[in-house]
Amino acid sequence: MPRNHGRAAWAYTSTLGGGLVDGDAIRLRVRVGAGAAAALLSQGENRVYRSPAGCRSELVVDVEEGGLFALLPDATVCFAGASYEQKTELRLAPGAAAVAVDVLAAGRSARGERWAFRRYGGELSVRSGDRLLVRERLLLDPDHGPLAERLGRFDALCTVLLAGDALRAERAALARRIQAAPLPARAGLVEQANEVGDGALVIRIAAVSLEDALRAVREHLRFVPDLLGDDPWARRP
Repeated sequence: MPRNHGRAAWAYTSTLGGGLVDGDAIRLRVRVGAGAAAALLSQGENRVYRSPAGCRSELVVDVEEGGLFALLPDATVCFAGASYEQKTELRLAPGAAAVAVDVLAAGRSARGERWAFRRYGGELSVRSGDRLLVRERLLLDPDHGPLAERLGRFDALCTVLLAGDALRAERAALARRIQAAPLPARAGLVEQANEVGDGALVIRIAAVSLEDALRAVREHLRFVPDLLGDDPWARRP
């Protein structure tokens, strides 16, 4: 577990062989203690190889009272023929807060692959005690229509989530900025911010390139290094 200059514990996920292969199933459980802070990152892109039987991953995080959790992985890249299900559940105690990022790239575009995977299903949910705050779902399945045609010029999709009273000011500022931003025709970056009750903010991003999506994420989350004690993006390209 790497050191940093703040109070947060940092952990990185990795996979053997550089990605998920057919039949892989990963389940990870994280607990952040009361008043503690933790960041979960990845050592590289989450690559999903061709998988007729499918791959899946599940992450469950419990954040105790006054705790902070940041989920900041690299992008998921599903190769041609891949089938992948991803589920993330954040359980927040009173006074706990969380930041989560989920980025999906179109595929190996350098090899001409754009939205060529067989199926992608993602779910991100947040609970505060027994109350469900957010359940964000994304399903991309060619059976519902050709993905490349449906997604048009966009090569990356992203969801950013902020939850918890400790991030109330950041949520409000982000919502105002995104909602006030002009949206020109054929924009290379399209963003939408939705406040969910009084406890969460969900930002959805579609970008013409993965780099544009990641740049927007870093801009929106520029307050995160102060929370964690170091910049999680400082050594990333």
